[in-house]
Amino acid sequence: MYIYCYSIIICYFCDVILTLNIMSKKKDFVFIALHVIAWVIFVGLCIEAGALVVNFIYSLFKPEIVHNLYQKLDLSQMYNLNKWVFFSMYSFILFISILKACLFYVVIMLLFKINLSKPFDTYVAGQIKKISYYTLSIGLISYMAQQTTKNLPHYGFEIDALNQFWADSQAWILMAAVIYVIATIFSRGVEIQNENDLTV
Repeated sequence: MYIYCYSIIICYFCDVILTLNIMSKKKDFVFIALHVIAWVIFVGLCIEAGALVVNFIYSLFKPEIVHNLYQKLDLSQMYNLNKWVFFSMYSFILFISILKACLFYVVIMLLFKINLSKPFDTYVAGQIKKISYYTLSIGLISYMAQQTTKNLPHYGFEIDALNQFWADSQAWILMAAVIYVIATIFSRGVEIQNENDLTV
């Protein structure tokens, strides 16, 4: 989970370095490496989200597989006690995993379309703002899931297997705030650049 957060922050620090025109051939290599890392993470998240969706659909028709879901997730006790609790918890897992895949899709599109010689662009500012919204959504849904699962042990549910999916909710929310600040700076940079272009 932390690698996702760190790679996004690294991408934006790389963008800031680019805007200061300190980019050399070594830093071009770093930018390409970040692009590759973003692709690897995106593919991994798509596989995870796809596997979770397929498991969920399959479990609707064959409930006996609930004890051995993706990543050896065993929710059979929860399914047997209360199916609505199982569906709600699994919905949280699905939303979070799909949002993470969408987030890295936006990051990849940003890396593809960014113009390194002129990074202050309306598209770039919009994409960074969109990334902050996705990150905030992941953090808030994770936090809601975390708070919901806190009460489940009182009713006899085992939640140890679920905590891995939303353990870092506060980190995602904090990261969303940082990315939003960067997006605001980029938006202001676009405004200043447009004013300068009009002046010239």
